[in-house]
Amino acid sequence: MNTQYEQMQAESAFGFDGTWQDFARIAVPNLLLTIVTLGIYRFWATTRERKYLWSHTRFVDERLEWTGTGKELFIGFLLVLVLFVLPISLFGLVQQALIARGYEGVAILATLGLFFGILYLTGVAYFRALRYRLSRTRWRGIRGGSDDQGFKYGWSYTWKTLVGQFALGLLVPWSMTSLWNERWSKMSFGPYPFEAYADSGNIFARYLLFYLAPILLFVAMAIAAVTGGGIGAGLGGDTGLGIGMGLGIIIALFVWFFALGLIAAAFYAKYYREVVGATHWKDLHFGFEASTMDWIKLYIGDFLLVVLTLGLGYIFLSYRHWKFFITHMEAGGDILLDELTQSTTATARHGEGLLDAFDIGAI
Repeated sequence: MNTQYEQMQAESAFGFDGTWQDFARIAVPNLLLTIVTLGIYRFWATTRERKYLWSHTRFVDERLEWTGTGKELFIGFLLVLVLFVLPISLFGLVQQALIARGYEGVAILATLGLFFGILYLTGVAYFRALRYRLSRTRWRGIRGGSDDQGFKYGWSYTWKTLVGQFALGLLVPWSMTSLWNERWSKMSFGPYPFEAYADSGNIFARYLLFYLAPILLFVAMAIAAVTGGGIGAGLGGDTGLGIGMGLGIIIALFVWFFALGLIAAAFYAKYYREVVGATHWKDLHFGFEASTMDWIKLYIGDFLLVVLTLGLGYIFLSYRHWKFFITHMEAGGDILLDELTQSTTATARHGEGLLDAFDIGAI
């Protein structure tokens, strides 16, 4: 029996050959049909976009294939609407009735319960969306998935998120990496499970810079406002003082958002390099080598595309983000192709409705 190994080189494991012109032929009709159908067609629009993006994505020697359907996404959305959105909407009426009858304490407890419930469902949404998307992705005819329903992960997401925030926010890196490890370690593709060992210590320095940045920037803003006011007063008395302080505040606000955006990009660039680089599938290891400047270019490009097209460019963001993701992905190691068998994990009968309802991105 001949055994076949595939050796994967980081620079060539992933590839994408789609073009925005071809994608426009899908995205523009999708937009028009979504408008005409008052938003209902967007589930089928999402499916058409994914089929295009997956089919133009190569991993080693084969292209990916998306097998999900718009009907699955629509059914998932309807289930969420009936089981979660409507009850939450009715909760507002119940809360007002409790307050009107003098049960403020009960209303507060009910609100806290709703907050924890939404946090828990957000965790379940993250898990089940990843599970669904892996189960509808084919490579060499093989799919992924998980037999875990994600309910336990929902509890982990709840308490780890709260611990990360309540510890003055200093445990957020631990929370983020721990949840990534837990989520991916419960997934598989074909016969092999994923393993993730991201270490929060490797991203803490970048996070600390992001954590302290608002304090330093606030001080800088105050100095800029006072300095601008002083310069204005020296040039034009009280009127100059007001103009100078106004200009100082405008400049300070611009610096605030610009600098904070740069620092946030630096943190997330480091975060994704760490978590993707610590994720393995059998003998394969992955990498995501987008630099801080790469992320900044992506965000600025998105902003200019949407603004300069008066919002129409929004339909191309999914294309830009997928291309960014694939072109910066790397993989290395060996895989025994003869041992690849189909996944035996269960497949959900509907799409990521909960994630869609909460408007949470995939990555």
